[in-house]
Amino acid sequence: MTYQDFLTQKHFNQEELIAFAYGTLVDDPPADFDARLPAPPFLMIDRVLSFVSDGKRGSIIAEQDVRMDAWYFQCHMPGDPVHPGCLCVDAIWQLLGFYGVWRGALGAGRALGCGEVSFNGQIRPYNRSIRYEIAIKRFAHLNLSGATIIIGDGNVFVDDALVVQISEARTGVFKGIVYPDYPKRSRNAVGGLIAGSEI
Repeated sequence: MTYQDFLTQKHFNQEELIAFAYGTLVDDPPADFDARLPAPPFLMIDRVLSFVSDGKRGSIIAEQDVRMDAWYFQCHMPGDPVHPGCLCVDAIWQLLGFYGVWRGALGAGRALGCGEVSFNGQIRPYNRSIRYEIAIKRFAHLNLSGATIIIGDGNVFVDDALVVQISEARTGVFKGIVYPDYPKRSRNAVGGLIAGSEI
């Protein structure tokens, strides 16, 4: 699809999400279009049902199918398989970063943290689907650093039961931080503080 098509599309299927992870979704990306989603099996989203933009606010609804043979059920925990709660938080970060790029942010996404996380239930191998609902509270391009910050509150449902609540989840999109020549030692081979990430 063209970059303009990407910016106006309101939903994405699994094929499109995986193509974004591999950098092949957009045929004519602008300079600094470096963002990627994690590839499977770490991609925690199967479909984006809705992206809504409303100034500095917005919303996201997305889903992931529960698969009884998912990699995390095989190791977390043997004899007591349960979906790791931290992967629900990571799914919210993944969605915030993808949403930011959909809103026109350029660079690569990084999780920046979150406020309170509450686990009220669990996801087991015979559940059917996980739904992520995020209320975007702040979307801002920071002119001084060139970064973009996305902040939202997320609710995670399994088969319509609310099992996780995440407040103030934060993701940033930053220019000049990608490491495309891995494993070669180069400018971005060592991590550290990202300029503009302290918001």
